[in-house]
Amino acid sequence: MLLVVAAPSLKILGVMSDLFFSVKILDEARRLGMSAEFVKDQALALEKIKNQPPLVIFDLNCAGAGAVEILRAMKADPLTRAVPTLGFVAHVQVELKQEALAAGCDVVVARSVFAQSLPELLRGQLTQAV
Repeated sequence: MLLVVAAPSLKILGVMSDLFFSVKILDEARRLGMSAEFVKDQALALEKIKNQPPLVIFDLNCAGAGAVEILRAMKADPLTRAVPTLGFVAHVQVELKQEALAAGCDVVVARSVFAQSLPELLRGQLTQAV
C-alpha cells in the first residue's frame, strides 16, 4: 500500500458544484491528511490555482465554471502548469474529454469511474505531485 504523507494545510481544489462529489472528495482528502475546498467560478478558480494546490479536480460538466478554459489558462502559466489535474465527465461526452485532455488535463475519467475509484485516483495523482 502506498501512503501519501502531506501537511494538513494542503488543500485539494475542486472546481465543481456537485455536493455528492464534494463530500466524497473531502472525506478522502481527510483520510490522506489533507483538506479540500470547492469553487464553481472561473475567476475564483484561477485565483486559487495560483496557490499551487497539490491537485485540482474538475467536474467538466460544472455549468458556468469553464473548466476547459481554466485548464488552458493554468497550463499556459509557468507558475501553475505543473499542478496535477484530474477531470471527470459523463461517459458519453467523448468530445469534451478530448478537449480537456488537449487543454492539458492530466487524467480524465468517466463519472462512474471517478465515483468508484476515487481513493486510487487521488493517491495516484497526489503521488505524482510529491
